[in-house]
Amino acid sequence: MCNILIVEDSPTMRQLISFAVKRIRGASAIEANDGVDALKKLLSNKIDLILSDINMPVMDGIKLISLVRGNPAYKDIPIIVITTEGAEEDRRRAFAVGANAFIPKPIQTQELIKLANKLLEKSAGSSL
Repeated sequence: MCNILIVEDSPTMRQLISFAVKRIRGASAIEANDGVDALKKLLSNKIDLILSDINMPVMDGIKLISLVRGNPAYKDIPIIVITTEGAEEDRRRAFAVGANAFIPKPIQTQELIKLANKLLEKSAGSSL
């Protein structure tokens, strides 16, 4: 069983990603509507993978990723950035602060599932 944290300010997009995540065997989706909400969810749940948007109110995805990477308890959680920001600059910023992968919107469900499974397997392998 694994928990995947979906951090997305758009309820429609969050629901779409959540639906995709539920197709991953043994995965459950935990939803957060911004970076601050995501940090609260991290405190109260064991999270195996984070899927985060970049542009969100209150706290954006870049700030969230840098805080996660800076915390020894969470630094090894794989992070996939899902955003409409296809610009190379956003991609560079996401990887610079520690994102593991980048998927542009609109998401391709199969691509997301494949990437999530790959990162979850890699993460499980490194924790043995």
